Amino acid sequence: MGLISGMLMGMVIGIALMAGWQYMMRYRSTKRIAKAVDIKLLGSLSRDDLKKLCGDNFPEWISFPMFEQVKWMNKQLSKLWPFIADAATIIIRESVEPLLEEYRPPGITSLKFSKLSLGNVAPKIEGIRVQSLQKGQITMDIDFRWGGDPSIILAVEAALVASIPIQLKDLQVFTVVRVIFQLTDEIPCISAVVVALLSEPKPRIDYTLKAVGGSLTALPGISDMIDDTVNTIVTDMLQWPHRIVVPIGGIPVDTSELELKPQGKLSVTVVKANDLKNMEMLGKSDPYAVVYVRPLFKVKTKVINNNLNPVWNEVFELIAEDKETQSLILEVFDKDVAGQDKRLGIAKLPLINVEPDTPLPQEMDLRLLPALDMMKIKDKKDRGTITIKVLYHQFNKEEQLAALEEEKKLLEERKKMKEAGVIGSTMDALDGAASFVGSGVGMVGTGLGAGVGIVGSGFGAVGSGLSKAGRFMGRSITGQSSAPKKSGTSTPQENGGAKQA
Repeated sequence: MGLISGMLMGMVIGIALMAGWQYMMRYRSTKRIAKAVDIKLLGSLSRDDLKKLCGDNFPEWISFPMFEQVKWMNKQLSKLWPFIADAATIIIRESVEPLLEEYRPPGITSLKFSKLSLGNVAPKIEGIRVQSLQKGQITMDIDFRWGGDPSIILAVEAALVASIPIQLKDLQVFTVVRVIFQLTDEIPCISAVVVALLSEPKPRIDYTLKAVGGSLTALPGISDMIDDTVNTIVTDMLQWPHRIVVPIGGIPVDTSELELKPQGKLSVTVVKANDLKNMEMLGKSDPYAVVYVRPLFKVKTKVINNNLNPVWNEVFELIAEDKETQSLILEVFDKDVAGQDKRLGIAKLPLINVEPDTPLPQEMDLRLLPALDMMKIKDKKDRGTITIKVLYHQFNKEEQLAALEEEKKLLEERKKMKEAGVIGSTMDALDGAASFVGSGVGMVGTGLGAGVGIVGSGFGAVGSGLSKAGRFMGRSITGQSSAPKKSGTSTPQENGGAKQA
């Protein structure tokens, strides 16, 4: 009896175990299938879908599998950061302070670092993508994030106002850095390095400003001025197509093919503006328009007094260095005799939307906005429109070389005008049409008295081997040159639109 009951119990337990095991396997199979479906759906999500799920700060490797994680590099970077921070502080102070002075906005007489320390928190590299876009080059895109604890205090001076220390707090940097290595058959196998910030995704530098021992109200509009200065330096010096070119290891190398060159001439006729916003309590605004491709080289129209529908019909000639990524910017200001001029509106025309070498200029009506970044603007009311005519001419090789030589001369002229006190800052817009000089280019020559061309690009920061700060010399850091070597760069694109009449 005991034997039979034992056998029955064993059979029952065995059947129960087999049933349980089968149920568990079926359950695990169902879960695996569900996870596979989820992974497939996640893999089908676009970049925009991931932005909605993760916000703006999602790592690049999530949406692009070619971005590889580099946790080992972040560990080493954390250990090396105290030494890197000390060296970088010296380089930033020596290289960025001249930029702050060069891009100093009108209304501020001095803008310098009072205190600069990069803190103890190292940057984080979320991912790296390595590509071979050109023969003889290796292109590396680095997803760079930094939410550090730096101590940065700016000494800001304005007319009739003593120096005010302003602290930059809660600094955060989000950008993708493109590094291009120019290869050679000699040790260390790299002859030059090109560094730039990709324009897409757009670089983000977030911070808050706080007056130390005072109030920001002592300098009205100082926050906007500093924001504009930072954005201008980033977009005009570091963001693609602008780049830093650094010769490496003392190897003689021709970096001319890596440097930014003029691509074409942009003839802009500022025709008129309509329905401008009135900024005056008595009478009407006195508008004028500022035109530029690069913020460092602005030109402006004459002032039309007491008119919200001004007609200018003035022609300007500007230089484009990368038609695929650069834009024409038009700002309309209200002239204020006593105080600072107020901006009535701004418009942006991506040059990629302009047809090259058309027989007749393209006429366009552009809507004026309070700012290009509308996320920070509360007043989103209509600011009117501005009408322009645009004609773009693509340079041939001879015209490009002539333009490259002439723009260097014009850049020096503008600096001499600043030293002579003709303009208060290199950011000041010049009156009159901006002409471009160059034999073989077929454009009218100009000097200090007739206006200055839109010229120059690039900035140098460090010496050979990235070891010490250098001085700013045109488009690249000074280095040796010898027989030309094949090189090149890729060009990311960004799209935009404009209303065409």
